[in-house]
Amino acid sequence: MPNLFEKQDILNFSDSTLSDWFKTNKIAPYHLKQIKKWIYVKNSKSFYEMTDISKKNREILESFFCIGSLETIKIRKSKDGSKKYLFKLKDSNLIESVLIPEKNHYTLCISSQAGCAQGCRFCQTAKLGLVRNLSKAEIISQIIDIKADLKEHKRLTNLVFMGMGEPLANLSNLILALNTIIDSNEGLCFSKRRVTVSTCGIVSNFQKLAQNTEARLAVSLNAADNKIRDMLMPINKKYPIETLIDACKNYPLKPRDRITFEYVLLKDINDSENDAKKLIKLLKEVKGKVNLIPFNNHFKSEFEAPNLDTVLQFQKILSDNNITAIIRNSKGSDVSAACGQLAANCL
Repeated sequence: MPNLFEKQDILNFSDSTLSDWFKTNKIAPYHLKQIKKWIYVKNSKSFYEMTDISKKNREILESFFCIGSLETIKIRKSKDGSKKYLFKLKDSNLIESVLIPEKNHYTLCISSQAGCAQGCRFCQTAKLGLVRNLSKAEIISQIIDIKADLKEHKRLTNLVFMGMGEPLANLSNLILALNTIIDSNEGLCFSKRRVTVSTCGIVSNFQKLAQNTEARLAVSLNAADNKIRDMLMPINKKYPIETLIDACKNYPLKPRDRITFEYVLLKDINDSENDAKKLIKLLKEVKGKVNLIPFNNHFKSEFEAPNLDTVLQFQKILSDNNITAIIRNSKGSDVSAACGQLAANCL
């Protein structure tokens, strides 16, 4: 547990650990529920604000713990209303999160790592390499800080782990964060149907994710054969498409749930009629849907987006074969906030 010389973020500790610490420090256990309400509902950043806790206990808490660990460096607003937040961590590393306006609500795209080790060739974040995993507190703080910044009437209701990093490569902290995010009694109270974890396909962690959370699963697929996917995504050499699809077939889903397959369309790489037909064959026995994402260009990219006619034709082929296919035109591209563009470069 923390000591007087180095405050630790209280968000990083489990309820059981905190309960033991409260007992040792003669603080009544019911105060933990009060503290959570102050942090998750009232966006409090100081124990001194928690007026339903005695002054003595607030001083003890303040001397041992801190709340939150992010510093907002810059916010860039896109012409479509999206906002990209650049955060500095305590060790001066940088991460980005993107707030996306929808018709009646907001979706927040959050990061799980600083940088990324997966090396996907179409992704700007991959060029950074992996710096480190984010802690539970650093994941949660992205949500808390951006919620506190909202001034419009629309609510933040949807979360997607599609920012910087590979969530399943930081599984333990991801699960801790998800349990707080989805906790409807003492957490952030997000609906499990509105929280999505996107992975490049770390198959070995699929079942652990399913056993420990009810968040939805999205798989970044991007090709229907191993040759192309090997070229685009190094993870495919460890977990080839056959292994990935088999894991998706065996992924436990509730009756209404489906796996989302993300397919970034790259001109003359994976956007042909033949590619669409191979994708149909690949997914015919999987309970899923496809999000088609025209490639978002970024600095020194070797790829291009296909034209609109090609995108629409690809969608039509899938739809005509009973595969739900939705075209997702990413928002925020003018401030490098779109899918695949995050690289902590908005200084």
